[in-house]
Amino acid sequence: MIIRDRSDGDIPWMHALLQERWNGSVMHVHGEAIDAMALPALVAGEREGLATYRIMDADAELVSLDAVEPGRGVGTQLLAALTERLRQRGVGRLWVTTSNDNLAALAFYQKRGFRLQRVRAGAIDDTRRLKPGIPLIAENGIPIRDEIDLCRNL
Repeated sequence: MIIRDRSDGDIPWMHALLQERWNGSVMHVHGEAIDAMALPALVAGEREGLATYRIMDADAELVSLDAVEPGRGVGTQLLAALTERLRQRGVGRLWVTTSNDNLAALAFYQKRGFRLQRVRAGAIDDTRRLKPGIPLIAENGIPIRDEIDLCRNL
């Protein structure tokens, strides 16, 4: 699968995907609002997946990672391509933040070399004031309350 930088032609698709998956392009994490549409992004194949990220000195942050059809390796390929690009730019660590209820994401990232670094207890309770559409309880029955940061050395 070819992984490429996003193009201007991808913008409507990106906007629709982020709206569907994240209820908009603005991600509220670690007390910050980050507009994923304003970030560099990688697109997998024929718009089969999207990764948005930002570079901050020697660290980078994966802001969003979405496979249109999960379970086919698209997320893994996007992550591998991003990791390689970041290494070439001299970035030493890649960070990602997820919520305490997102067991699939916690497993996905740990299987790919990420380690748990920090828990922000109550962070999503605080974010809910800015983005009230965040449910109180996840589909798996877990209350959505906390942010978890994971990091991978590159």
